[in-house]
Order: sequence, then C-alpha cells, then structure tokens
Amino acid sequence: MREFATRKAFITGITGQDGAILARFLLDKGYTVHGLQLYSATNDTERLTQIRNNPRFHLHHGDLTDGGNLHRLISTIQPHEIYNLGAQSHVKVSFDVPEATANINALGTLRLLEAIRGTDIKFYQASSSEMFGSTAAPQNENTVFAPCSPYASAKLYAYWLVHNYRDSYGVHASNGILFNHESPLRGEEFVTRKITRSVAAIIHGTQTELTIGNLDAKRDWGHAADYIEGMWLMLQQDKPDDYVLASGQSKTVSQFITAAFACAGIHLEWHGEGT
Repeated sequence: MREFATRKAFITGITGQDGAILARFLLDKGYTVHGLQLYSATNDTERLTQIRNNPRFHLHHGDLTDGGNLHRLISTIQPHEIYNLGAQSHVKVSFDVPEATANINALGTLRLLEAIRGTDIKFYQASSSEMFGSTAAPQNENTVFAPCSPYASAKLYAYWLVHNYRDSYGVHASNGILFNHESPLRGEEFVTRKITRSVAAIIHGTQTELTIGNLDAKRDWGHAADYIEGMWLMLQQDKPDDYVLASGQSKTVSQFITAAFACAGIHLEWHGEGT
C-alpha cells in the first residue's frame, strides 16, 4: 500500500459498475481517487456507499461533453492516471440517440486526450468488444473491426484517437478491449441482472416466469473484478499498448440461466428449440 500512497487517479464513469469496483481497488492500494460524477437531482452513487467517507476519495461534478471543465479538473487534481470509463453504454439506446452517443463516447475521449497532451499522465480508454461487431470469433488484438451500432462506431473512433495521440504526442495511452464482465453491481438493464433478479423473484414467489429473447445468443462472460485489475496493470507497463480481456469461453444465454437457477438449487430441463 505504501508504494502507491502518493498516486492519484481520476475516473470517469465512477458511479457505474466498473468505476465503483476500480475506485475500491485503487483505494485499497493506497491511491487517492477522484471521480467524475454527472449532476443528478436523484442519488446515483449507491455503488459508492462503502467508500464515500474515505478521506482519499473525492467526487467532482462534470460531463464528458464539457471540455473546459475536464481540463480544469485535470489541471487541479493533477492525477498520475486517468481511467476513462464514462460512456453512453447501452448499445440499443445508441440507435435512438446516436449524436449524444458520439458526443460522449467519441468526442469525450478526444477532450480528455487533449487535456493531457504534453503531460506524463497515463491514460486508460475503455474500448469494447462491440467494436468487433460481425467479425467471426474468436477475436484478438489483430482482428479486423466491423462495428454494427452507433455505440460501437463511437468506441472505435475513440480507440483510434488513443493510437493517434500515442503515436503523435507520446501519450501513455492504452486501449482495453473488454468482453462482457459481470458483478452484483451490474446495471439491472443488462441480461445477466435480469436473469439473476428473476431467479430470486421466482424463488420468493413474487414472479412466475422469466421472459428472454434469444436463448442461443452467445457471450464471453467474465468477472468484473478480474477485468478491473487488468485495467490497472495496463497502466503499470513501461510502454502503452492495446489489450483484449476475455475469459476465452463462450456460453449461451440458456447456459447462463441454467447456472443461475442451479445456484438456487433448481435443476432446469429445456424443451423445444429455435425461436
């Protein structure tokens, strides 16, 4: 812990699953952690309850669409590391609000990179496996990108910005291309939480069925805590680079459902196939 006692980190997207887990991880290592929080009339810091009173934890109001405020915050905080986890993170919603998605996910990254150009600040960009889109699995760092949504396209723009600022300005900036990673802090709009919440509700008799779309859809699911450590390790390297983080195992939604019910002591038998 003493080794990192003088380190400061700045995290965008601090109130999300990854931001909250990363904040705890860094605090445990001795960092002073600053987080960017969108202003909201309602409380959106439930995931941060356990660390809110830590004297080394600080929240700042701000927005990835406000370059002036980002520059001021970074100049004031003077962090050693920045983790850009903030995003409009819902793929389906990105089709409804493509301009806002681009402004946050793509140009937000540009604003941060401009703010740290010419400094020694290390930068982590939360890229996404969605950038691979329609390319065949398995994918790795050399796989060609083929984004299939405004969300993935915006993330790909940010990915290449990291390359440009790394090559042109010598910024220590790395892309983490993460596949699905879950935890109890995952948002309820994601399929994994929908499944686990439904299992609990069925067990307690407040729900009778679970309605899901494509049971044969496959995802590579890992645990968020492992991926958070991977983010940190990227910024501990002497040279920046791009990394894919994945479990290497693809599972169907039906397999996830089976495992979730098994945790509650219920064995499922599947009947029928296809849509």
